[in-house]
Amino acid sequence: MEYRDYYQILGVPRNAGEDEIRKAYRKLAKQYHPDRNRGKKDAEEKFKSINEAYEVLSDPQKRARYDKLGSAYQNWQSSGSPAGGFDWSQWTGGAPRGGTRVEYGDLSEMFGNFSDFFQSIFGDIPIQQSEVFTRGGGRVRQGGRAAPRAELPPLDVTITFEEAFHGATRIVQRGDRRLEVKIPAGIRTGMRVKLTGQGAVDSGGSAGDLYLAVTVAPSPNWERREDDLYVELPVDVYTMLLGGEARVTTIDSRSVLLTIPPETRSGQSFRLAGLGMPHLNDPSARGDLFVKVQADLPSRLSDEEKRLIGELSRLRKPRAG
Repeated sequence: MEYRDYYQILGVPRNAGEDEIRKAYRKLAKQYHPDRNRGKKDAEEKFKSINEAYEVLSDPQKRARYDKLGSAYQNWQSSGSPAGGFDWSQWTGGAPRGGTRVEYGDLSEMFGNFSDFFQSIFGDIPIQQSEVFTRGGGRVRQGGRAAPRAELPPLDVTITFEEAFHGATRIVQRGDRRLEVKIPAGIRTGMRVKLTGQGAVDSGGSAGDLYLAVTVAPSPNWERREDDLYVELPVDVYTMLLGGEARVTTIDSRSVLLTIPPETRSGQSFRLAGLGMPHLNDPSARGDLFVKVQADLPSRLSDEEKRLIGELSRLRKPRAG
């Protein structure tokens, strides 16, 4: 088995704090995200390594185990890498021990599970962040080969747009068991949640996996593009012409003031950073909110208002030479 240097993957020192690790992860995840590198296999592999490194270094329990392993591995290297290879026996044995583990994946994304190194060292510690799997995610490794598990058809689950923002919980009935499944904030239509070992049992007595296929109901107010949100905001024509402020209610029910410059055109968009949907792998990070302002024309004009608007119209007309 090959040792993986997670600190090197994220480009941080071994004494890096949580904020430094998080910032490095966000920067690299954005750079190598498959949506920005479609068809580039090396970028997909890099993105997978970045997520795996962050899964370990952002979790105190995993990081403590990894640091102890790293010290032992460095001592072995500094002693000249004695014949017989590094003794992994005291560090492995962390293979999953049954139970229910929820993993998240996108059927359209083509990156696989965590590496054999990760599974061997940390398989007994629950996954903290969303784990992405391939379209063939219902396969397990046995003796170095992929063996099919028995699978049930996926269960369709629909959640509201607001639940996709906040996260949701669903109860799934499996025989005489009721399973509580947490659906993470930031999930999108087309993703599915995997309950490890809760599927059909094959002829060898091995339980397969159960999948929930998630659909996010559309919102009448918000348009979503990946993790960015788009909304239209009516603004009175006087504010559009003279400048001022307009109040925007965000998806988390906060009220923020948007500065409208003078002579803003109807249809112009403004970007409010970090007010979009949460990122699936890092709910503390969010996409952006794009606000398109639309002129809200007055109605039921009084005679005086009509006279003043007519005067303005005459002032705006070019004078004959």
